[in-house]
Amino acid sequence: MHMRRRAFLSVVCGAVAWPLAAAAQQSINKKRLAIFSPSEPSADLHEHSKTKAWRALFAELGRLGQIEGQNLKVERYGREQNTSGPEDLATEIVRSNPDVIYVVGPGLLFFKKLTSRIPIVVITGDPVKQGIAESLAHPGGNFTGVTPDAGPSIYGKRIALLREIIPTMSKLGCLGLRMQWHGPVTGPTIRAAAETAGLPLAVSLLEIGTGEVGYRAAVESISRDGANAVMVVDSPETFQNGTLIAKLLGDAKLPAIFTFTESVEAGGLMAYSFEFIDLYKRVANNIDAILRGAKPGDIPIYQVTKFELSLNLKTAKQLGLSVPPGLLVSADKVIE
Repeated sequence: MHMRRRAFLSVVCGAVAWPLAAAAQQSINKKRLAIFSPSEPSADLHEHSKTKAWRALFAELGRLGQIEGQNLKVERYGREQNTSGPEDLATEIVRSNPDVIYVVGPGLLFFKKLTSRIPIVVITGDPVKQGIAESLAHPGGNFTGVTPDAGPSIYGKRIALLREIIPTMSKLGCLGLRMQWHGPVTGPTIRAAAETAGLPLAVSLLEIGTGEVGYRAAVESISRDGANAVMVVDSPETFQNGTLIAKLLGDAKLPAIFTFTESVEAGGLMAYSFEFIDLYKRVANNIDAILRGAKPGDIPIYQVTKFELSLNLKTAKQLGLSVPPGLLVSADKVIE
């Protein structure tokens, strides 16, 4: 009886110990992905996000076998974590030493200063101009990712589209993120495009985490400076606040071109936009490749080639604008 009891206990204890050991082993094997997106709420950086692109990223990671809570630990650094500024947040992430960092938007230059070792996947403007890649085909360092930057001509194209619907445009307002505008890509490229088009600029710049009062002041400033059309510069910040920006510009009777179709759905006049979901799926593939041992410097950076024009006819009518038939025919998406 005594022997039987001991044998039974050893079986039970073994059965308890086995899942514990397996769980411990699995947590040891979990790779860590840190997401840096200080403009977005952490709740959006999830598989159940209200943003389609984030849902697509996690679905693609799952399809590739990188499953949060199983073999992947995801650490989110969103708006709530950005209490003392994006540079401090970047420092905190690098200090925690994750296996890979996904950087959304213009904060990548902080990471460039902080680490040449941790693999970093980015979605950003011209990576070569920003000094994080030798070329798109062979980045060469610890960065890879995707860029919606199709070169300087894209801003010229947006100005030309605005001019088609507002031939009397005499001053262009620009609403964008300060740290992006003063970087090596966005500000200089837009200034050059405006100069080529013979347009003076009225520029209003925002900080990460700007609230409604700040956006209102920025739009009022553009209006006061005499702009009669506006380009909303793409960033996670302007994407996150697209509905608010569209409303404020509509109230100010300022026609605008956006970078995101969602802003046109929310009442903006027009957008010349790229396919976000495709980019986020490509990001997921980059993350997966790095977690399986690929070097970021060997993974080509994908550059967007396809853009879509969307128009909101209701907004055009409210602004007293008639949409030229040629522009209407060339639109990929028309909101009546």
